[in-house]
Amino acid sequence: MHVAGLPVNRPPAGTGHGYGRSMGLFRRSVQDVKLTTRDVELTAKRAPWSLWADPFGQLGIRAVQIIVVVAVAAGIFFAIHSLTLVTIPLVIALILASAFAPAMGWMRRRGVPDLLATVITLLVIVVLLGGIGWLIVWAVRDQYDDLYTQAEAGVQEFLAWVNTLPFAPTQDQIDDWLTSAGDFVTSSQFGSGAIAGVSAVANFVTGFVLLVTILFFFLKDGPRMWEFLLRPFHGSRYDRGRRIGDKTVTVLGSYVRGTATVALVDAIGILIGLLILQVPLAIPLAVLVFILAFIPIVGATLAGILAALVALVANGWVNALFVVGVVVLVNQLEGNFLQPFLMGRSMKLHAFVILVALTVGTVLGGLIGAILAVPIAATVWGIVQVWDGPTTPARWARPKPVESRR
Repeated sequence: MHVAGLPVNRPPAGTGHGYGRSMGLFRRSVQDVKLTTRDVELTAKRAPWSLWADPFGQLGIRAVQIIVVVAVAAGIFFAIHSLTLVTIPLVIALILASAFAPAMGWMRRRGVPDLLATVITLLVIVVLLGGIGWLIVWAVRDQYDDLYTQAEAGVQEFLAWVNTLPFAPTQDQIDDWLTSAGDFVTSSQFGSGAIAGVSAVANFVTGFVLLVTILFFFLKDGPRMWEFLLRPFHGSRYDRGRRIGDKTVTVLGSYVRGTATVALVDAIGILIGLLILQVPLAIPLAVLVFILAFIPIVGATLAGILAALVALVANGWVNALFVVGVVVLVNQLEGNFLQPFLMGRSMKLHAFVILVALTVGTVLGGLIGAILAVPIAATVWGIVQVWDGPTTPARWARPKPVESRR
């Protein structure tokens, strides 16, 4: 059997043309079909292939390919968004396991059993996260009375300023607003919101337990799990899979460790400034700076605004301006000196890519998505850089020679 219009090399005479040998389904040997460039050109000029041979047909083929790629990507994004209870703990566990991979390797090289090394690493992670949470709760509870008093005074001052405006609300309007707020609190809508909050807490607890479980197995059996996934591949594809796994762990680990170091320096610098300026809740604000530093560009801005607002309510606008100056100074030192030294050029993404990744991550996963977007984007770019070899990027990502640019 052959396609109409395509010449097929016939077997030489005398080789036998029995029924069992002539049928393609039962043929014992593979029949070679040799096509020359001339054959392909002649075939492309015949219907129906000629419909796809002109520029418009090639454009249609590319359009179909793009539609298929977009449909597959949309399906993946929909699945991720629908299974956030699983995907988010999975990604966070992978990032934490990559960040502590050097510690696990160090303990393994010194003969520490895998189970003991995993338990030690998990305890360190739990102590760090629990210590940050306890520090926030302790500082807020210790200064809650002062902050409440200052916030109440600030609200009263704001209301007094509003009353001086020509369109200031009357007392009756304020009473109506308060009544509406009280009705909302006692309504069924508020009750359904409270039930939704309880459901969110239950989902958080479930996700945290799943996170700890996945993290345990990633720390203990991560390399073996990746080797199991690579069993179907051989040769160059297996080598590529190994490079992808190693690059993913390297990029995620370097990003998290570098960002955590930068965030720690930012938090300490801003904490010293807030303590000198006697701004209340200095420790919780410093912890917030540390957390928001994992969101590039936007996180530092949000942290500075919150610190300035607290200083404005507590100490006035002059103190708030000094706080803004401290935040800007620390961010400039971090962005121009510390971050390039710790992160390196290989981890640096263009600001446009970071903004697009943050937008997509925020739309898909909210705050968690914004935090995870940049390391995921950096990992994808790192994989592209080792796609065709340890130092050879994918073909489309290779820089052009200097001669071809002229």
